Amino acid sequence: MSEQYHIHLVSDSTGETTLGVLKASIAQFEGVEAQEHIWPMVRSSAQMEQVIEGIRENPGPVIFTLVSSRTRQPLVEECARMNVPCVSVLDPVIESLGNYLNRKTVNRPGGQHTLNAEYFDRIEALNYVMAHDDGQATQQMSEADIILLGVSRTSKTPTSVYLANHYGLKTANVPFVPGIPLPETVFEVTETFVVGLTASADRLVQIRRNRLLMLNQEPKTDYVDIETVKVEITEARKLFSKHAWPVIDVTRRSIEETAAAIYQLYTRFHEERDVSGE
Repeated sequence: MSEQYHIHLVSDSTGETTLGVLKASIAQFEGVEAQEHIWPMVRSSAQMEQVIEGIRENPGPVIFTLVSSRTRQPLVEECARMNVPCVSVLDPVIESLGNYLNRKTVNRPGGQHTLNAEYFDRIEALNYVMAHDDGQATQQMSEADIILLGVSRTSKTPTSVYLANHYGLKTANVPFVPGIPLPETVFEVTETFVVGLTASADRLVQIRRNRLLMLNQEPKTDYVDIETVKVEITEARKLFSKHAWPVIDVTRRSIEETAAAIYQLYTRFHEERDVSGE
């Protein structure tokens, strides 16, 4: 059984660098699962305050790429107070290169990315994801490329971020909660690809129980009751089937694998629409 740990990825750019470093690093530890909290485009004191508050709520190691000392200093100080690791990914490399090249850095946020159309598409998509996470701003669902639906803890948010970061797709995600109808806008979209995410009841209970324990909450609610969770999954699948929305089981898939499967279905969705002339 894997243990989950909160890990915060803070960046003044898309966060792609920190995410890549985390994936490569965490793979070296058996029995460890990272619950990623991705904080992209952090370039102001107000944004950093939100990040720090998020770290206080879910303490865990911080991996960052922040070139501005003014922005990074409060983060480093707060992590020291909380006694959690705070690691700058690029500093050792930049310092070594600077010494060898005998050059000073320009301290340009996101300097590791080429400022082309694809880059800006990803930034726009990430901004969309942040504004439409967990059922927010549902009146703008028609602007989404993809809508992810699923019961709690089916990795909707990290998958949305990955789709935006790697494919430039505006992705909204909406939780399925029994007894609470989905927003009408989900049923009204025509150009948007809608996909349901599901997982085994055992896996969901395990993840939810770990989540409650991390939040110092008693794991004795319907939220982690196996029979209740089975009903949730069944009701969600019935809804997905009713509307002919494809379903992806994320039980044994990584975020990357889930996103890749969604991207393939999304591509096929548009290819079929092009052929039919819709």
